[in-house]
Amino acid sequence: MTVRRAPAPDARQRDAERSKQALLDAAVAEFGAHGFGGARVTEIAARAGVNKQLISYYFGGKQGLYDAVTDRWRDNEPAVTQDATTLGEVVAAYARETLAAPDLARLLVRQGIDQDEPDDPARDTRFQAVLADFRHRQETGELAADLDPAHVALALFALSAAPVTFPQIARSLGLDPDAPTFADQYAEQLIRLVARLAE
Repeated sequence: MTVRRAPAPDARQRDAERSKQALLDAAVAEFGAHGFGGARVTEIAARAGVNKQLISYYFGGKQGLYDAVTDRWRDNEPAVTQDATTLGEVVAAYARETLAAPDLARLLVRQGIDQDEPDDPARDTRFQAVLADFRHRQETGELAADLDPAHVALALFALSAAPVTFPQIARSLGLDPDAPTFADQYAEQLIRLVARLAE
């Protein structure tokens, strides 16, 4: 008779981390597809291949999981633009990230459509920092003096996500946002386009 041994603590920790990451990945897809209100924890658990009770165990429930998805994006966001210096490179970096992780862009769109996102001081602080950066870039000549930095920031944020939010329009224009070369081509065009904003 074979005696089953309990997994070592480090093995249990690795399994727990894998389960958490699987749930976070599945939650992005489910929340992006259905919004917070329409997402189902049973579907998230099924996508992740784990028991739905783990959502409560690890995150305290659906809201906690949603908050964890947002927190993970905020924690990882600085890495997106760490190699970007010009404003065009920043926008291009966000476009590449959006195309690499389209479910997250869909989640942000769902938040806007459903308007089920509560007040978020951390988000407000983040975008006020973005606005301060745009104002600084305007002072150094990266944005023309007659452009409003807040309006430009909003437009460029939407521009970086356009291939994911409007794939049908991209295809009607003869573009293929799913093509392996598209992300680099789009990023290059964004760099050129944003450079014109200084003129």
